[in-house]
Amino acid sequence: MEITLKGDKEFENIPSLKDKALRINLNENIYGTFAEIGAGQETVRHFFRAGGASGTIAKAMSAYDKDFSDAIYGIEDDRRYVTEARLRKMLFHEVKLLEERIDRKKNPNRMFFSFANTVATIDFAKKYKGHGWVGIKYQIDPTEKEYNEIVLHLRFKENDARLQQETLGMLGTNLIYGAFYKYNEPRKLLRYLYDHLDKDQIEIDTINFSGPVFKDVDNRLMSLQLVKNGMTDAVMFAPDGNNVLPARVLYKKNILALRGSFRPVTKVNMDMYQKSLEMFIKENKVDEDKTQVIFEITLSNLRAEGEIDEQDFMDRAKLLCSLGQTVLISNFQEYYKLVEYFSQYTKNRMGLAMGVNNLVDIFDEKYYRHLSGGILEAFGKLFFKDLRVYLYPMRDQNGNITTSDNLKVHPRMKELYKFFKYNGKVVDITDYDPKTLDVFSRKVLKMISSGEEGWQQMLPEGVSKLITEKSLFGCETEEIQHNN
Repeated sequence: MEITLKGDKEFENIPSLKDKALRINLNENIYGTFAEIGAGQETVRHFFRAGGASGTIAKAMSAYDKDFSDAIYGIEDDRRYVTEARLRKMLFHEVKLLEERIDRKKNPNRMFFSFANTVATIDFAKKYKGHGWVGIKYQIDPTEKEYNEIVLHLRFKENDARLQQETLGMLGTNLIYGAFYKYNEPRKLLRYLYDHLDKDQIEIDTINFSGPVFKDVDNRLMSLQLVKNGMTDAVMFAPDGNNVLPARVLYKKNILALRGSFRPVTKVNMDMYQKSLEMFIKENKVDEDKTQVIFEITLSNLRAEGEIDEQDFMDRAKLLCSLGQTVLISNFQEYYKLVEYFSQYTKNRMGLAMGVNNLVDIFDEKYYRHLSGGILEAFGKLFFKDLRVYLYPMRDQNGNITTSDNLKVHPRMKELYKFFKYNGKVVDITDYDPKTLDVFSRKVLKMISSGEEGWQQMLPEGVSKLITEKSLFGCETEEIQHNN
C-alpha cells in the first residue's frame, strides 16, 4: 500500500535518489536535522541538490573535532566514536534541540526528524575497510510524544574513501525515504535500502526498529531478512530479542559455538552446552570472564523443510532467548566458514560442540568440491586456529554408544581423522547424561504436533511450559482442542 503523508505533493513514481529527496523536501511538514560524523555531509548533500531543501533542513552538521563532538554530545567512556551508543546520543540530542527551538503552537503539523551517522571510512593503508552506524529518529504523527527509530550498522566493501562516502549518502537517502514512506512494510523498507546500490558496496549486519509504528515488528525476524536477502552472512540477537552487533559480542573473546536446528531445543542440546562449556573453560588460555557461547542456526537448517517457515524460526528463537542464549543466524553451511567468520573478531581459543553425526559429515569430501584445495584446504581453515571439537556421543538402536574412538568415517578420510584425533583436536564429552541419548528433536516435534503425551520431559525446564503457553510448533493446548 502506497503511503501518502499530510503535506505531500503529487508524484507519479519515485525511482531516483533525487526524486526521493525531492518528495521529502516538497512535503511542507517533514522537518529535521542532519548530523554526519566521519564521512562529510554525504546524505544531506542529496537533499540540498534536489531543490526545495529550505523547508526540510533545519540544520546540517558535518565531521568535526572530537573535543567539539564531546562538547555537543558528551564524553564517551571508552573514547570510541563509531559506536551505537554515540549514534543514539546524537539522535537524542538533535531531536531535543528541535523540540526546544521550534514552537509547536506555530508549527502544529510539523513532523520532526533527526538523521545521524558516525562513520570510519577506509584507512590510509587500506588495511581496515571501515564501518559505521546510521540512524533516524522521527515522527509520522506530530501529536505523538514517542518517536520512531531505525538504527543500523554497516560495513564498507569498497577500497576507496570517496566511493564509500558516496555509498553512505545513497544509503542515508534510502533510509530517510523508507522511514517516511515504507514504514508500514518494514521488509520492503529493508530491501529498498539497497536502491541504486550493490551488495558488493556495502553490508548491513545489524538493524533495529522501535517506536509506535514498529510496535508489531520483531527485530529477530528483521535479522533473518538481512541474511535471506544476502545483505550479510550472519546476524546475531541477544537474549532480550534485540539484534546486536556480532563484532561487539565476539571481539577478543573465547568462543564456544553449538550448531543445531533447535527445533525445539532439547535436554540433549543443553547437556551438550553445559558439559562442553565446563571442558572449554578448563582449557589452557581460556578465560571464563571473556568466554562467549553462541547457539548457531544456519539458513540450510532453517530451510530443511523447503522454504523458510518464519513462524517456525520465531518459535526456535523465542525458546533459545528464554534460556538466556545469544543466537547467530548464518549463511555458513560448512563449519570452516563459521570459524573463519569468528576469526575476524578474535584470535583467542575457539571450540565447537557437536554430535557424532555432525563430525562424520565434516569428514565427507562432497562438501568441499568447490574448494581448489578440497577437504585439506577446509581443514586447514578449520583447525589452524587452535580450535577443538567437543564431541557428544550417540546411542544407536541396539544400545551401542558411538564416540570419537569408534565412529566411522569414509576409508579415504580415516588417516586424516586419526591425525586430528591424536593431536587432541577432537575430544569426547564423557560426563554426559545417559538419559538424554534417547532424546531427538524430530521425535519431540512429532509428539507435539500429534498431541502425544510425554514430550515435556525431554525438554529443559521452562521450555515445555513456554511451548504450551504460546502454542509453539503447532502445539495445541487442551483449551484450544476443547474449543475445536
